Amino acid sequence: MALSASDLGTIYSLLTNSMSGDESVRKPAEAALSQFENRPGFCSCLMEVITAADLASQVDVRLLASVYFKNSINRYWRNRRDSAAISSEEKNHLRQKLLSHLREENDKIAGLLAVLISKIARLDYPREWDVGFGGGGGGLPELFSVLAHKLQSADVPTSHRIFLILFRTLKELSTKRLTADQRNYAETKKKVDFLWSLWQSDFQTIIHRFSTLAQSYTPNALEQRHDELYLIRFPSDSKCVQEVRPVKEVSPALLEATQSLLAFYSSFQKGHPKFWDFIKRACTKLIKVLVAIQGRHPYSFGDKSVLPPVMDFCLNKISDPDPDILSFEQFLIQCMVMVKCVLECKEYKLNLTGRVMDESVITMEQMKKNISNAVGGVLTSLLPSERIVLLCNVLIRSNHKHYFDLMIVALGFWVHKGNHFALLIASDLEELYQNPESFHHEQDMIQWTEKLRPCAEALYILLGPVVVSILQEAMNACPTSVTEITPGLLLKDAAYGAAAYVYYELSNYLSFKDWFNGALSLELSNDHPNMCIIHRKVALILGQWVSEIKADTKRPVYCGLIRLLEDKDLSVRLAACRSLCLHIEDANFSEQEFLDLLPICFDSCFKLVEEVQEFDSKVQVLNLISVLIGHVHEIIPFANKLVQFFQKVWEEASGESLLQIQILIALRNFVVELGYQSPTCYNVLLPILQSGININSPDILNLLEDGMLLWEATLSHAPAMEPRLLAYFPCLVEIMERSFDHLQVAINIFEDYVVLGGIEFLRMHASNVAKLLDLIVGNVNDRGLLSTLPVIDILVQKRIRPIRNICEMEMKTTKPFGDFSGTEVFVMILGVLPCRSAPTYQQYFASECSSCKLIMICLSGRDDFEPSKAAVKTSSAAILARILVMNTNYLAQLTAEPSLSLLLQQADIAVEENILLCLVDIWLDKIDNASSDQKRTFGLALSIILTLRLPQVLDKLDQILSVCTSVILGANDDLTEEESSGDNTSSSKFHGEGIIPSREYRKRQIKFSDPIKRWSLENSVRQNLQTCATLHGESFNSAISRMHPAAFAQLKQALKMP
Repeated sequence: MALSASDLGTIYSLLTNSMSGDESVRKPAEAALSQFENRPGFCSCLMEVITAADLASQVDVRLLASVYFKNSINRYWRNRRDSAAISSEEKNHLRQKLLSHLREENDKIAGLLAVLISKIARLDYPREWDVGFGGGGGGLPELFSVLAHKLQSADVPTSHRIFLILFRTLKELSTKRLTADQRNYAETKKKVDFLWSLWQSDFQTIIHRFSTLAQSYTPNALEQRHDELYLIRFPSDSKCVQEVRPVKEVSPALLEATQSLLAFYSSFQKGHPKFWDFIKRACTKLIKVLVAIQGRHPYSFGDKSVLPPVMDFCLNKISDPDPDILSFEQFLIQCMVMVKCVLECKEYKLNLTGRVMDESVITMEQMKKNISNAVGGVLTSLLPSERIVLLCNVLIRSNHKHYFDLMIVALGFWVHKGNHFALLIASDLEELYQNPESFHHEQDMIQWTEKLRPCAEALYILLGPVVVSILQEAMNACPTSVTEITPGLLLKDAAYGAAAYVYYELSNYLSFKDWFNGALSLELSNDHPNMCIIHRKVALILGQWVSEIKADTKRPVYCGLIRLLEDKDLSVRLAACRSLCLHIEDANFSEQEFLDLLPICFDSCFKLVEEVQEFDSKVQVLNLISVLIGHVHEIIPFANKLVQFFQKVWEEASGESLLQIQILIALRNFVVELGYQSPTCYNVLLPILQSGININSPDILNLLEDGMLLWEATLSHAPAMEPRLLAYFPCLVEIMERSFDHLQVAINIFEDYVVLGGIEFLRMHASNVAKLLDLIVGNVNDRGLLSTLPVIDILVQKRIRPIRNICEMEMKTTKPFGDFSGTEVFVMILGVLPCRSAPTYQQYFASECSSCKLIMICLSGRDDFEPSKAAVKTSSAAILARILVMNTNYLAQLTAEPSLSLLLQQADIAVEENILLCLVDIWLDKIDNASSDQKRTFGLALSIILTLRLPQVLDKLDQILSVCTSVILGANDDLTEEESSGDNTSSSKFHGEGIIPSREYRKRQIKFSDPIKRWSLENSVRQNLQTCATLHGESFNSAISRMHPAAFAQLKQALKMP
């Protein structure tokens, strides 16, 4: 039933309750809203809540209503077969309502309303918006015509909202890729050409008012135009090389606008702080837009009217900015980003491919080459060698902040030019000494586009060769014996930082071995407190240059990093920590050279964790410990210390899930390295593991993935099943009930329990195993099933004695699980024995047990063109064939159950004959897709089918015997290399006086002890063929006579019949 205005109160109450902190109130409200969302009128009610004047102060409720509205558009706006769509009348009403509510006061809600309009336009523009403005017939005016019309008479806030809608809508439409959609978008662009003229006109007005400092001016007039700068999106020219003319018009205008605004920067800085802040934001955004245009339209941007003035402007601002601009950090960053993007642009790289002589047609590649060559010439003229040298000196040498004069007083020296960005200044030194941790993380881990010094360092990566001469100059000007903080020392610090970042380029000009043995090792031997500045950069160099460090230098470098790890300054120790990680993870890491340093390294890490305070610092040290454990194999002597360490840091990390994740990762590496000695740490490990897999923990969303990986590693390296580990298995069921996000790891854990726990595990957790299989089989995709089915196959093989008559089993629901025999547990898991909650066998059977689901998988649909489905069907069929071989009466009774036929009927699976015979058809069909073991199983199952008292068996006799013959004759090729290896001890590990079998060894033992491997298919076919002849008499003889003589001859050969 449709919702109406009378339901508004109900919807409002539900929205309010759904934000309640009380779960008993929130959950029912969320459930009720989910029931309402597909009913007609729901979106109209939400729209009324959003636009109601008396609810203007209820921002949270209106925001939530906007979110529900957006979700409803995604689900119900488009007509679908599987869900009820919003009616055309309601859609039309919602469009009109949205366009009439343009003056929304709240910025967040206004942004969401713009998103709503853009999503609706993506689905039905221009089809449902194409009636001309003022058109009759109840149609909706054309979207952009409405917005343009309203823009003519709008005030500043309304204009801002309109531009926001235009921005979102055009951005959404530009992402549609069908040819018709691209054609519509091209037509749409023509309807908004007026925006550029409007922006230019408004900008001129703003500059005029800035000039006169009109007191009535409000900066919103320009701010509302920011979104226009992103509006007009044209197809990229990087592929088609088609000129985008607006780029040549817009880009120079944006550059001119930036220059015009910067002219007021210094004059507004003190007298008009509001305007000054606005100029900063506007200039930064204008340069960002130019960067975006260059990235999307590189060839058009490379025109001589665009690229040279933009690059020249940015280079001048970097190398010789006005003194006031030095404080304008974000603007300078964007200038550096522009230069870096242009220099790295692949479209501007010279193309060395040739051209066919006398070729008359200019190809697209030739056009690209011509443009690249032209741009290359422009860049060469803009960046002569003198300017490159100057730029490198600028980036390396000097500072950029207002504290420049304070540094001069402190150092008593005038630092070169006063307009550079990479040298440490007074404020940096103060931060280094007062809070070395924060200083380290700001310089070492921040994105290069966010801070000025990292941005400068990233830029001079492109100017690497020039750094060599500056590095040499810096080392000559400041010998290693200098300990006073002088400009020379700071210049050397900056030069070392540059050398660290451009290590790849410098490696052709600088021998690391000579540099380390000469200067760097002497730097390390100087323990003066002021040397922490240089020591930190040396640590950075040793980490960055890891690929250039040869074998004969590794040992002294390792020793140097360990020495830095023991430094008194935290920033130096953290830098050494990071560099050590790079060395240990390096493919050429020399464990032998590092082994005797391991005790010092661990002790230093333990001390460092205690001393640091910041989260990032703790994570960095934990990461080094984890890397050490994972790459250095001599861990056992440090096991006790590591156990104590993990226990302490876990207790201290309570509530800090991101830190706990690092601990779980380190513990996993620790368990793997301990191997079958891992039980020595169980007293600490298992409580931590339990915390990581407890779904009731408040941090479970963050910890679960790494907790399950630790669980898997613990089981894989356990010498025997620990009772406490055995008790954790129900957690796996709870995790799978929640989601299948970690299915593969869960399957591996399940397999470990089956292999390691044996019959004790199955008896203790039979009901949980059955529940787990019921959750997975039939509810996950083919990839998930392909991971699960081998574990089910191991379950079937796991020491289950074959029985011939299931009726002999006493089926009592009150029998304790621990009293079931191995066979009973197996049958219960596969879904035959009733659970305690099921009062009768029939009621339990009516549910989809695992065996039934396997049968449904086998009989459902064709899989000719879907390899994954074919593999799933083959594996499922092989498991059912194994069950038939090991317990014939069970599968016969299962397939004869009326309840199974009902399940197949409900699943629309048509079965025209006996279900067991349908499985026979599957076995015959999938024999070519099966592995050698599966083929043998199919052969044994088919041979048993011969003993059935069904006349239809004779119709399939020819096929059954042909398959059995091919399996018998191909038996000599069935032994795999793994099976024939023979050395069982190679898969075991010594522990004390005995040998502990590995996980893979146990799996192979299960496989080798498989009764199907011991049974002779040849004897089974011979005996069952005689039984079939006895059962069917003359009909059997008739069926045999219809066999092809060649096939019959092969059968006799296989059965060794005379």
